[in-house]
Amino acid sequence: MSLADLDDFTIEVPSWAYGNSGTRFKVFGAPGVPRNPFEKIADAAQVQAVTGLAPRVSLHIPWDRVEDFGALATYAKELGVRIGAINSNLFQEDDYKLGSLTHADGGVRAKAVAHHRECIQVMRETGSTDLKIWLPDGTNYAGQDSLRGRQERLADSLQQVYAALDDDQRLLLEYKFFEPYFYAMDIPDWGTSLLHCLALGERAQVVLDTGHHAPGTNIEFIVMQLLRQKRLGAFDFNSRFYADDDLVVGSADPFQLFRIMVEIVSVGAHRPESGVNFMLDQCHNIEDKIPGQIRSVLNVEQALAKALLVDADTLDAAQQAGDVLG
Repeated sequence: MSLADLDDFTIEVPSWAYGNSGTRFKVFGAPGVPRNPFEKIADAAQVQAVTGLAPRVSLHIPWDRVEDFGALATYAKELGVRIGAINSNLFQEDDYKLGSLTHADGGVRAKAVAHHRECIQVMRETGSTDLKIWLPDGTNYAGQDSLRGRQERLADSLQQVYAALDDDQRLLLEYKFFEPYFYAMDIPDWGTSLLHCLALGERAQVVLDTGHHAPGTNIEFIVMQLLRQKRLGAFDFNSRFYADDDLVVGSADPFQLFRIMVEIVSVGAHRPESGVNFMLDQCHNIEDKIPGQIRSVLNVEQALAKALLVDADTLDAAQQAGDVLG
């Protein structure tokens, strides 16, 4: 591998990172925070102007809903960026208290599927090719609902969404081991996400959020397995100490970020033609928004640079020789 590979490496930034965000306890306002999606894109364009690493901006529907998405895409292009993945939202409607794509009520499931069809139309109007789904569905109590029944309903709902995609569009399916529900999430881990993706088709791939695992999870092992199956569609990079902390990527454990990038580099998945979309998903609570994103994209690039500097041939020789210390 060569450091020249850094020239084509890019990272997608989230529109929501530039707005006021916080915790369950408090949202701290900051001066100059964007008031609409156009201003969010203008802030994201500043990160691209400074780093040259962030030419795409993820949108979140309905947070970024506008009357004319074509105009929003044109505005982004004028500022030197473009629209990236479109993220659906299944966690802010009262109807979804007991589930959305997994709900026992077929009418609620139909509403959730219709929302994704709206997102797909946004993709057409903005030139996006990735529909990203994080499913917040789950249960708090054993026996609250049928675990098997929820999986069957989820499979059917996802099939309807997948069928609505255009041929050049992908479905990216995220997972999270707990929160907002605590007994069982309906997509709690990479295996569940992968099984649904395999059932859907080749254009369904897994999203790995680095903050969505139990403490001590070997994330680079998961990266390796998904790459083996050619089903790693995207990352949501952030950093965590305890749970889904959404801190600046690489801040808590920079060596973990390096180990992940070593697995990426080993099969050339850092190159654009791999199809892996490197993205951030962070909500800056106490830090400034634009500087926080700048630091994040630089941390990922620096981890990639270190991974590219690994002498793979010498490492392989040591592995084959059983030279553990080597």
